[in-house]
Amino acid sequence: MNYSAFHKLSYGLYVIATELNGEKVGYIANTAFQITAEPSKIAISCHKQNHSAQKIIDSKKFSISVLKKEVDTSLIGKFGFMSGADIDKFQGVETIVAKTGAPIVVDSSVAWFDCKVLDYSDVGSHYLIIAEVVDGDKLSDEEPLTYAYYHAKYKMLSPKNAPTYIEKEKLGDEPEPVVYEEINEEVSVHTSGDDGIFSCNICGYQYDPEEGDPALGIPPGTPFEDLPDDWKCPLCNASKEDFTKV
Repeated sequence: MNYSAFHKLSYGLYVIATELNGEKVGYIANTAFQITAEPSKIAISCHKQNHSAQKIIDSKKFSISVLKKEVDTSLIGKFGFMSGADIDKFQGVETIVAKTGAPIVVDSSVAWFDCKVLDYSDVGSHYLIIAEVVDGDKLSDEEPLTYAYYHAKYKMLSPKNAPTYIEKEKLGDEPEPVVYEEINEEVSVHTSGDDGIFSCNICGYQYDPEEGDPALGIPPGTPFEDLPDDWKCPLCNASKEDFTKV
């Protein structure tokens, strides 16, 4: 099987969140789709090992936040590559509540849906969860983020618990995906210096010494070898040992 064919399926990117007994949990999803119009129903896919999975089933509620095209990548790093069992993903993130009481992430979002769980099915590695939409709102006219744009612009990998996760070995020497013209206009082309670009083996984030990491106090022109030993990937918190030279 040519596993790269799966990359041709279209998806968006969303934050799914719920609350149970005072604990807020959430994760990044690329599988959320409307399945009926009357009443409005939506289905999501959640990995059984996600910290959020059982809590969504037990709480019988969840929210969907539709992320905007120019998303704050730290939000994806926090909700997509870190576990709610280890950190409070909602610290510093703006949320609201609607009818069900599930937390709704409004940071970097263009719309949201508040959902009441109706049923779920065990479909293998994931649960397929069906819910009725009881409330929703549009926050912005900005374009929503698509999975294709996310891969092309940010060069990111799918989290291991994502339904679209494919092992690198199965992809083999897959050619680079087609980069849309609009992305070429927005993304600067990386040019390797003497040190070169290093890629995170966990999430795919690329450290370019010409850009540095100003958000963490690393100025442009800092070679990867000169990064502090305790420097972490700004998206998934991986250590320097988890990076490979491109």
